[in-house]
Amino acid sequence: MRNSLFIRGLGAALLLGGSLLAGAAAAKSDITVALQLEPPHLDPTSAAAGAIDSVLYSNVFEGLTRFMGDGSIVPGLAESWEISDDGKVYTFKLHDGVTFHDGSTMDAEDVKFSLDRARAEDSVNAQKALFAGITDVEVVDPLTVKVTLGEPNGNFLFNLAWGDAVIVAPESIDNIKTNPVGTGAFKFANWVQGDKIDLIRNPDYWGTPAVMDGATFKFISDPTAAFAAVMAEDVDAFVNFPAPENLPQFEADPRFQVLIGSTEGETILSTNNKQPPFDDVRVRKAVAHAIDRQAIIDGAMFGLGTPIGTHFAPHNPAYLDLTGNSAHDPVMARALLAEAGFPDGFETTLHLPPPSYARRGGEIIAAQLAAVGIKAEITNVEWAQWLETVFRGKNFGLTIVSHTEPMDIGIYARPEYYFQYDNKDFQDLMAKLNGTTDPDMRTKLLHEAQTIISEDHVNGYLFQLAWPTVAKAGLQGLWNNAPTQATDLTAVSWAN
Repeated sequence: MRNSLFIRGLGAALLLGGSLLAGAAAAKSDITVALQLEPPHLDPTSAAAGAIDSVLYSNVFEGLTRFMGDGSIVPGLAESWEISDDGKVYTFKLHDGVTFHDGSTMDAEDVKFSLDRARAEDSVNAQKALFAGITDVEVVDPLTVKVTLGEPNGNFLFNLAWGDAVIVAPESIDNIKTNPVGTGAFKFANWVQGDKIDLIRNPDYWGTPAVMDGATFKFISDPTAAFAAVMAEDVDAFVNFPAPENLPQFEADPRFQVLIGSTEGETILSTNNKQPPFDDVRVRKAVAHAIDRQAIIDGAMFGLGTPIGTHFAPHNPAYLDLTGNSAHDPVMARALLAEAGFPDGFETTLHLPPPSYARRGGEIIAAQLAAVGIKAEITNVEWAQWLETVFRGKNFGLTIVSHTEPMDIGIYARPEYYFQYDNKDFQDLMAKLNGTTDPDMRTKLLHEAQTIISEDHVNGYLFQLAWPTVAKAGLQGLWNNAPTQATDLTAVSWAN
């Protein structure tokens, strides 16, 4: 049964003249959303746990900028901004009339406090590197704040949209982990640990108010229990539903809708570019053409996942579809191996961490590689071992992992990164991108970057992790995609 702070609309029935006539149901004004993971606490500025943002991002806390569902960046608490000609100074104009949930005014002093706290030497912000380039934060007046960078950073507005960059007040910071006070369209109401978090509508919200009067987040970790809760209609939606094998049953049921979106999780066959024979682009290209992406998506992910040919999220407006560069072609793969001096193939290692996309996908990939003469010895590892052996030790040939950080193509400019790709042209391109603020030019440079790593076959690009949501048929306004780990309910409503 439902466990909610708010009263649900009840259908009315009238007995009239011997006939039972259905009366109109009272308008439904709240929502119960299920998530698999519960936050460890409620401060998004001091923990790496994405589960915090899943509940609080945009709903309770807001930043100067914010993500939209398509991955684009739009103004948040900042009404507008100006960027100096040298790209080092950002002057933000704040919305007037914004208040925190405790009634105090949100102004430039709060922005300075939040950014200074995030970049401080003793900062515990999980994404402290996002703020490392800031050299000064100056309050010009209550509604204007000037942020100075040491070097131009074209990603700066993107960085400010992360949940780690939300604006908090010094007056409420001491209790933020259990009583979060933000500026969003919903206010924190209650947390029953191990069960649920309740939010209520903020009547004094500065922007477009939320439609719902309240929202309850229920935490259900077990996939079997998740299926039961949705099927019994104990929850109105389950975001990132954990049992994809059950989705066809929901799709066939008119009570529900199934939304299949994309995440920031590029799932790749990571390749050790410095370990022979993978230091030869012909070998890497052979591996890429040996892979049948759709067979992996169907076999390991029950058909969920968007094929990718580069390291970039398909829902991002700057995405290029480069899957044609590595189409499944075993004949070409064998020819490339022979050209590279391996007519009979070779042996390598394939380290597989725990997620099913890796374990199930790895078995399929090993068979596909074997078909062209590459024998991949599978080693199943736990995350701690993967971090030690693969990520830090770089002692691997191949591995499968999903990179879930937003727009993280910049990792290919780091030769010391675990797949050890060292391309000076790409590094120069990333430096140019970081120094560019013009949106059109940034898109052009991102297209070039995606093309370079695709044509270099740095890794085997498999698919973007799917983001499946099961919801009741009348619910509208949920994000299809997950450009950041969030459940933005600010525009969610029930159809009339």
